[in-house]
Amino acid sequence: MTPPRAATAVAHPNIALVKYWGKRDEDLIIPCADSLSMTLDVYPATTTVLLKPDAAADTVLIDDNPAQGEQLARITRFLDLVRSRAGSRTAAVMATKNTVPVSAGLASSAAGFAALALAAAQAYGLGLDRRALSRLARRGSGSAARSVYGGFVHWRAGDSGAADQDTASYAEPVPDVTLDAALIAVLVERGPKPVSSREAMRRTQRTSPAYPQWLAATRDDVPLMRRALIAGDLDTVGRIAERNAMGMHHTMETARPPIVYRTAASHHVLAQVYRQRRSGERVWATMDAGPNVKVLCPAPEASRLARELREATGCPTLIARTGPAAYLQEEGDDS
Repeated sequence: MTPPRAATAVAHPNIALVKYWGKRDEDLIIPCADSLSMTLDVYPATTTVLLKPDAAADTVLIDDNPAQGEQLARITRFLDLVRSRAGSRTAAVMATKNTVPVSAGLASSAAGFAALALAAAQAYGLGLDRRALSRLARRGSGSAARSVYGGFVHWRAGDSGAADQDTASYAEPVPDVTLDAALIAVLVERGPKPVSSREAMRRTQRTSPAYPQWLAATRDDVPLMRRALIAGDLDTVGRIAERNAMGMHHTMETARPPIVYRTAASHHVLAQVYRQRRSGERVWATMDAGPNVKVLCPAPEASRLARELREATGCPTLIARTGPAAYLQEEGDDS
Protein backbone atom coordinates (compact mmCIF):
# COMPACT_ATOMS: atom_id res chain seq x y z
CA MET A 1 0.00 0.00 0.00
CA THR A 2 1.23 3.48 -0.84
CA PRO A 3 2.19 5.21 2.42
CA PRO A 4 0.14 8.26 3.44
CA ARG A 5 1.41 11.55 2.10
CA ALA A 6 1.93 14.53 4.36
CA ALA A 7 2.94 18.16 3.98
CA THR A 8 3.39 21.06 6.36
CA ALA A 9 3.12 24.68 5.28
CA VAL A 10 3.62 28.03 6.97
CA ALA A 11 1.85 31.26 5.99
CA HIS A 12 1.64 34.74 7.49
CA PRO A 13 -1.31 37.11 7.85
CA ASN A 14 -1.70 40.18 5.70
CA ILE A 15 -3.22 43.56 6.36
CA ALA A 16 -5.04 45.20 3.47
CA LEU A 17 -4.05 48.78 2.78
CA VAL A 18 -6.91 49.01 0.30
CA LYS A 19 -9.65 46.78 1.66
CA TYR A 20 -11.61 43.84 0.34
CA TRP A 21 -15.18 44.13 1.57
CA GLY A 22 -18.00 42.59 -0.44
CA LYS A 23 -18.27 39.65 -2.84
CA ARG A 24 -19.46 39.55 -6.41
CA ASP A 25 -19.75 35.75 -6.18
CA GLU A 26 -20.30 34.08 -2.79
CA ASP A 27 -19.48 30.53 -3.91
CA LEU A 28 -16.22 31.34 -5.70
CA ILE A 29 -15.38 34.19 -3.28
CA ILE A 30 -14.88 36.74 -6.04
CA PRO A 31 -14.55 40.27 -4.62
CA CYS A 32 -16.41 43.30 -5.89
CA ALA A 33 -13.14 45.23 -6.26
CA ASP A 34 -9.39 44.76 -6.25
CA SER A 35 -7.42 45.11 -3.01
CA LEU A 36 -3.79 45.71 -1.99
CA SER A 37 -2.12 44.32 1.12
CA MET A 38 1.06 43.94 3.14
CA THR A 39 2.04 40.44 4.23
CA LEU A 40 3.43 40.58 7.77
CA ASP A 41 6.44 38.89 9.32
CA VAL A 42 4.57 38.03 12.54
CA TYR A 43 1.84 35.60 13.67
CA PRO A 44 2.46 32.69 11.26
CA ALA A 45 0.05 29.78 10.95
CA THR A 46 1.54 26.31 10.54
CA THR A 47 -0.66 23.62 9.01
CA THR A 48 -0.03 19.93 8.41
CA VAL A 49 -2.15 17.76 6.13
CA LEU A 50 -1.67 14.00 6.46
CA LEU A 51 -3.54 11.70 4.11
CA LYS A 52 -5.24 8.74 5.83
CA PRO A 53 -6.43 6.18 3.27
CA ASP A 54 -8.11 4.01 5.90
CA ALA A 55 -10.05 6.85 7.56
CA ALA A 56 -13.77 7.30 6.89
CA ALA A 57 -13.76 11.07 7.48
CA ASP A 58 -11.43 13.99 7.97
CA THR A 59 -10.01 14.88 11.37
CA VAL A 60 -9.48 18.60 11.92
CA LEU A 61 -7.45 19.94 14.85
CA ILE A 62 -7.11 23.65 15.59
CA ASP A 63 -4.43 24.34 18.18
CA ASP A 64 -4.75 20.71 19.36
CA ASN A 65 -8.53 20.99 19.79
CA PRO A 66 -11.03 19.19 17.52
CA ALA A 67 -12.83 21.61 15.24
CA GLN A 68 -16.60 21.67 15.49
CA GLY A 69 -19.64 23.16 13.81
CA GLU A 70 -19.15 25.64 10.99
CA GLN A 71 -15.37 25.71 11.46
CA LEU A 72 -15.16 21.97 10.82
CA ALA A 73 -17.60 22.16 7.91
CA ARG A 74 -15.69 25.01 6.28
CA ILE A 75 -12.37 23.17 6.38
CA THR A 76 -13.91 19.88 5.24
CA ARG A 77 -15.52 21.67 2.28
CA PHE A 78 -12.13 23.09 1.38
CA LEU A 79 -10.48 19.66 1.56
CA ASP A 80 -13.31 18.30 -0.61
CA LEU A 81 -12.46 20.95 -3.20
CA VAL A 82 -8.80 19.88 -3.17
CA ARG A 83 -9.79 16.22 -3.42
CA SER A 84 -12.09 16.89 -6.36
CA ARG A 85 -9.24 18.56 -8.23
CA ALA A 86 -6.86 15.74 -7.34
CA GLY A 87 -9.33 12.99 -8.26
CA SER A 88 -9.04 11.57 -4.76
CA ARG A 89 -11.44 10.40 -2.07
CA THR A 90 -8.80 9.96 0.61
CA ALA A 91 -9.57 11.53 3.96
CA ALA A 92 -6.99 13.54 5.85
CA VAL A 93 -5.90 14.68 9.25
CA MET A 94 -5.43 18.45 9.25
CA ALA A 95 -3.72 20.09 12.22
CA THR A 96 -3.03 23.80 12.41
CA LYS A 97 -1.21 25.93 14.96
CA ASN A 98 -2.10 29.62 15.15
CA THR A 99 0.01 32.30 16.76
CA VAL A 100 -2.42 35.11 15.99
CA PRO A 101 -5.52 35.80 18.11
CA VAL A 102 -8.36 34.16 16.15
CA SER A 103 -11.40 36.16 14.98
CA ALA A 104 -10.10 39.49 16.29
CA GLY A 105 -9.47 41.30 13.00
CA LEU A 106 -5.84 40.25 12.65
CA ALA A 107 -6.25 38.11 9.53
CA SER A 108 -6.02 34.69 11.17
CA SER A 109 -8.13 33.12 8.40
CA ALA A 110 -5.83 34.55 5.71
CA ALA A 111 -2.77 32.87 7.20
CA GLY A 112 -4.68 29.71 8.06
CA PHE A 113 -6.19 29.07 4.65
CA ALA A 114 -3.04 30.05 2.76
CA ALA A 115 -1.11 27.47 4.79
CA LEU A 116 -3.90 24.91 4.35
CA ALA A 117 -4.04 25.48 0.59
CA LEU A 118 -0.30 24.96 0.19
CA ALA A 119 -0.13 21.92 2.51
CA ALA A 120 -3.21 20.25 1.01
CA ALA A 121 -2.14 20.90 -2.59
CA GLN A 122 1.24 19.33 -1.81
CA ALA A 123 -0.17 16.36 0.09
CA TYR A 124 -2.70 15.55 -2.65
CA GLY A 125 -0.15 16.11 -5.42
CA LEU A 126 -1.80 18.98 -7.26
CA GLY A 127 1.44 20.68 -8.33
CA LEU A 128 0.02 24.22 -8.48
CA ASP A 129 1.92 27.33 -9.46
CA ARG A 130 1.60 30.41 -7.23
CA ARG A 131 -1.25 31.99 -9.17
CA ALA A 132 -3.29 28.80 -9.08
CA LEU A 133 -2.44 28.40 -5.39
CA SER A 134 -3.73 31.92 -4.67
CA ARG A 135 -6.97 31.05 -6.47
CA LEU A 136 -7.30 27.87 -4.40
CA ALA A 137 -6.61 29.70 -1.12
CA ARG A 138 -9.24 32.28 -2.10
CA ARG A 139 -11.90 29.57 -1.97
CA GLY A 140 -11.23 29.10 1.76
CA SER A 141 -10.95 32.76 2.73
CA GLY A 142 -10.77 35.63 0.28
CA SER A 143 -7.84 37.38 1.93
CA ALA A 144 -5.89 34.10 1.97
CA ALA A 145 -5.28 34.63 -1.75
CA ARG A 146 -2.94 37.46 -0.73
CA SER A 147 -1.09 35.55 2.03
CA VAL A 148 0.21 33.10 -0.58
CA TYR A 149 2.70 35.86 -1.44
CA GLY A 150 5.10 37.92 0.62
CA GLY A 151 5.66 41.66 0.59
CA PHE A 152 2.98 43.85 -0.98
CA VAL A 153 0.26 42.02 -2.88
CA HIS A 154 -2.47 42.97 -5.37
CA TRP A 155 -5.58 40.78 -5.42
CA ARG A 156 -7.38 41.23 -8.73
CA ALA A 157 -11.15 40.87 -8.71
CA GLY A 158 -11.14 40.01 -12.39
CA ASP A 159 -13.45 41.11 -15.17
CA SER A 160 -17.10 40.57 -14.21
CA GLY A 161 -17.72 39.58 -17.84
CA ALA A 162 -14.99 36.92 -17.95
CA ALA A 163 -16.15 33.50 -19.14
CA ASP A 164 -14.31 31.81 -16.25
CA GLN A 165 -14.69 33.92 -13.11
CA ASP A 166 -12.51 31.56 -11.06
CA THR A 167 -9.39 31.88 -13.19
CA ALA A 168 -9.88 35.65 -13.60
CA SER A 169 -9.52 36.44 -9.86
CA TYR A 170 -6.09 35.88 -8.31
CA ALA A 171 -3.41 37.62 -6.31
CA GLU A 172 0.07 38.59 -7.45
CA PRO A 173 2.99 40.45 -5.87
CA VAL A 174 3.45 44.16 -6.55
CA PRO A 175 6.91 44.38 -8.14
CA ASP A 176 9.62 46.94 -7.44
CA VAL A 177 8.12 48.37 -4.23
CA THR A 178 10.54 50.82 -2.59
CA LEU A 179 8.45 51.61 0.49
CA ASP A 180 10.31 51.22 3.80
CA ALA A 181 7.42 51.00 6.23
CA ALA A 182 6.45 49.20 9.40
CA LEU A 183 3.05 48.42 10.78
CA ILE A 184 2.36 48.68 14.51
CA ALA A 185 -0.51 46.49 15.71
CA VAL A 186 -2.20 48.01 18.76
CA LEU A 187 -3.97 45.09 20.43
CA VAL A 188 -7.14 46.53 21.88
CA GLU A 189 -8.80 43.13 22.31
CA ARG A 190 -7.82 39.52 21.71
CA GLY A 191 -11.21 37.81 21.92
CA PRO A 192 -13.51 36.85 19.07
CA LYS A 193 -15.44 39.63 17.37
CA PRO A 194 -19.22 39.93 17.78
CA VAL A 195 -20.08 39.38 14.10
CA SER A 196 -18.10 37.19 11.68
CA SER A 197 -16.50 38.86 8.70
CA ARG A 198 -18.64 36.82 6.32
CA GLU A 199 -21.91 37.89 7.93
CA ALA A 200 -20.75 41.49 8.31
CA MET A 201 -19.72 41.63 4.67
CA ARG A 202 -23.07 40.32 3.45
CA ARG A 203 -25.06 42.70 5.66
CA THR A 204 -22.97 45.74 4.69
CA GLN A 205 -23.18 45.01 1.00
CA ARG A 206 -26.94 44.45 1.09
CA THR A 207 -28.11 47.16 3.49
CA SER A 208 -25.59 50.00 3.90
CA PRO A 209 -26.54 53.13 1.92
CA ALA A 210 -22.86 54.16 2.08
CA TYR A 211 -21.53 50.99 0.47
CA PRO A 212 -21.79 51.94 -3.24
CA GLN A 213 -19.85 55.15 -2.67
CA TRP A 214 -17.16 53.37 -0.65
CA LEU A 215 -16.83 50.69 -3.34
CA ALA A 216 -16.40 53.30 -6.06
CA ALA A 217 -13.73 55.06 -3.97
CA THR A 218 -11.93 51.75 -3.42
CA ARG A 219 -11.72 51.15 -7.15
CA ASP A 220 -10.10 54.57 -7.49
CA ASP A 221 -7.77 53.93 -4.54
CA VAL A 222 -6.15 50.76 -5.93
CA PRO A 223 -4.14 52.30 -8.80
CA LEU A 224 -3.22 55.29 -6.62
CA MET A 225 -1.97 52.98 -3.86
CA ARG A 226 -0.05 50.79 -6.28
CA ARG A 227 1.81 53.78 -7.71
CA ALA A 228 2.55 55.12 -4.23
CA LEU A 229 3.96 51.76 -3.07
CA ILE A 230 6.28 51.54 -6.05
CA ALA A 231 7.37 55.18 -5.57
CA GLY A 232 7.99 54.63 -1.85
CA ASP A 233 5.60 57.47 -1.05
CA LEU A 234 4.63 56.64 2.53
CA ASP A 235 2.53 59.78 3.03
CA THR A 236 0.27 58.90 0.10
CA VAL A 237 0.14 55.24 1.10
CA GLY A 238 -0.84 56.24 4.63
CA ARG A 239 -3.51 58.72 3.60
CA ILE A 240 -5.15 56.24 1.21
CA ALA A 241 -4.99 53.37 3.72
CA GLU A 242 -6.55 55.41 6.52
CA ARG A 243 -9.27 56.89 4.33
CA ASN A 244 -10.16 53.51 2.86
CA ALA A 245 -10.29 51.71 6.23
CA MET A 246 -12.29 54.37 8.05
CA GLY A 247 -14.68 54.49 5.11
CA MET A 248 -15.16 50.74 5.31
CA HIS A 249 -16.01 50.94 9.01
CA HIS A 250 -18.46 53.76 8.28
CA THR A 251 -20.27 51.58 5.74
CA MET A 252 -20.55 48.78 8.32
CA GLU A 253 -21.84 51.13 10.97
CA THR A 254 -24.57 52.38 8.61
CA ALA A 255 -25.73 48.84 7.78
CA ARG A 256 -29.09 47.63 9.09
CA PRO A 257 -28.68 46.60 11.84
CA PRO A 258 -25.32 48.33 12.31
CA ILE A 259 -22.09 46.33 12.59
CA VAL A 260 -19.83 48.07 15.07
CA TYR A 261 -16.30 46.79 15.48
CA ARG A 262 -14.77 50.06 16.67
CA THR A 263 -14.94 50.09 20.46
CA ALA A 264 -14.27 52.90 22.93
CA ALA A 265 -10.73 51.57 23.22
CA SER A 266 -10.37 51.60 19.39
CA HIS A 267 -11.43 55.25 19.28
CA HIS A 268 -8.97 56.05 22.08
CA VAL A 269 -6.14 54.57 20.00
CA LEU A 270 -7.31 56.35 16.84
CA ALA A 271 -7.41 59.67 18.72
CA GLN A 272 -3.81 59.11 19.83
CA VAL A 273 -2.73 58.41 16.24
CA TYR A 274 -4.39 61.64 15.11
CA ARG A 275 -2.66 63.54 17.94
CA GLN A 276 0.70 62.14 16.95
CA ARG A 277 0.15 63.15 13.35
CA ARG A 278 -0.87 66.67 14.33
CA SER A 279 2.40 66.92 16.25
CA GLY A 280 4.31 66.09 13.07
CA GLU A 281 4.65 62.30 13.21
CA ARG A 282 4.14 60.32 10.02
CA VAL A 283 1.52 57.85 11.30
CA TRP A 284 -1.71 56.61 9.76
CA ALA A 285 -4.30 54.18 11.09
CA THR A 286 -5.97 51.23 9.43
CA MET A 287 -8.37 48.60 10.78
CA ASP A 288 -9.75 45.32 9.52
CA ALA A 289 -13.01 43.74 10.67
CA GLY A 290 -12.30 43.93 14.38
CA PRO A 291 -11.41 46.40 17.13
CA ASN A 292 -7.62 46.33 16.82
CA VAL A 293 -5.84 49.27 15.24
CA LYS A 294 -2.82 49.02 12.98
CA VAL A 295 -0.57 52.03 12.51
CA LEU A 296 1.51 52.53 9.39
CA CYS A 297 4.75 54.42 9.97
CA PRO A 298 8.36 54.80 8.75
CA ALA A 299 10.29 51.66 9.64
CA PRO A 300 13.16 53.49 11.41
CA GLU A 301 10.67 55.21 13.76
CA ALA A 302 8.58 52.13 14.59
CA SER A 303 10.11 51.25 17.97
CA ARG A 304 9.75 54.76 19.35
CA LEU A 305 6.24 55.25 17.99
CA ALA A 306 5.10 51.88 19.32
CA ARG A 307 6.39 52.79 22.77
CA GLU A 308 4.55 56.12 22.67
CA LEU A 309 1.33 54.42 21.59
CA ARG A 310 1.69 51.83 24.33
CA GLU A 311 2.28 54.45 27.01
CA ALA A 312 -0.58 56.69 25.82
CA THR A 313 -3.20 53.96 25.39
CA GLY A 314 -2.21 51.21 27.81
CA CYS A 315 -2.57 48.66 25.02
CA PRO A 316 0.07 46.11 24.00
CA THR A 317 1.77 46.81 20.69
CA LEU A 318 3.54 44.65 18.15
CA ILE A 319 5.77 45.81 15.31
CA ALA A 320 5.56 44.05 11.95
CA ARG A 321 7.55 44.43 8.77
CA THR A 322 6.92 42.81 5.40
CA GLY A 323 6.84 39.04 5.65
CA PRO A 324 7.53 36.06 3.40
CA ALA A 325 5.39 34.11 0.99
CA ALA A 326 3.78 30.89 2.19
CA TYR A 327 6.29 28.06 2.19
CA LEU A 328 6.56 24.34 2.76
CA GLN A 329 8.32 23.27 5.93
CA GLU A 330 10.79 20.45 5.62
CA GLU A 331 10.46 17.53 8.03
CA GLY A 332 12.28 18.32 11.27
CA ASP A 333 12.35 22.06 10.52
CA ASP A 334 10.82 23.92 13.45
CA SER A 335 11.50 27.42 12.11
